Amino acid sequence: MTQRVGLVLARASQVLGEEPYYHEFIEGLERILTPAGISVLVKVVTDRAAETATYERWSAQQRVGGVILVDLSPGDDRVGLVRRLGLPAVVIGDPSTADGLPTVWTDDAGFAREAVRFLAGRGHTVLGHVSGPLAFAHTQLRRGGFDAEAADLGLTVVNAEGDYSQESGRAATAQVLTGRPTAIVYDSDVMALGGLETIRDADLTVPGDVSVVAWDDSAQCQLAVPALSAMSHDVGRIGEIAADALLDAMRADAADAVYEAPKAHLVERESTR
Repeated sequence: MTQRVGLVLARASQVLGEEPYYHEFIEGLERILTPAGISVLVKVVTDRAAETATYERWSAQQRVGGVILVDLSPGDDRVGLVRRLGLPAVVIGDPSTADGLPTVWTDDAGFAREAVRFLAGRGHTVLGHVSGPLAFAHTQLRRGGFDAEAADLGLTVVNAEGDYSQESGRAATAQVLTGRPTAIVYDSDVMALGGLETIRDADLTVPGDVSVVAWDDSAQCQLAVPALSAMSHDVGRIGEIAADALLDAMRADAADAVYEAPKAHLVERESTR
């Protein structure tokens, strides 16, 4: 077995530097893989073509014994690519994107519905949603769950798309505020931090005028002023499960397996009323 596994992140370096999610995820991977004598090779690229070239090079050079695929789109061609290359792989995402590859699954649509119910229960009737890139399947699932639950409850939704950066959180919040929401949900902690700045610049208060809910619940949520309510995921544990799943895949023990991540739960802090 090659004593190395690969993770390719197609993100702008600035976005990746701001985003705590993958730092926590990689820590979880290493907690399982390092004692097994396996290292994690992380490659940051700017686009999907560079990601494809990385897998092809790793396979030709036998540099990794398996890979973890993230940020998949519906019908993603990376699934077929790793099969053709003979690379054991695990998908982080919905099983519908994996075409039979082992999957570490989180219920993005269900958790988005929970966030809507939480805010509806506090009397909010106009909600903003600042999503991540809509090309990603998990973003589409969150958006679908959010909109469906709001429709079921008779609520109004104002949507905007970001790229997980703080700057995109600022810009998307300015767009959403035109719809006069009394609460906004963000698909990442970093975008929520940018949103706080835009809300303040509009002479609005959190949570007096606008309640804010973030996603993932890194330490940044607790350090923000006010502290951010968040849909809290155990990202480190997701990394551990992904590592176990990849070890199974490298032993050919994980075809079609679905590994369910720990359920997220909403942690209420000062940013919601």
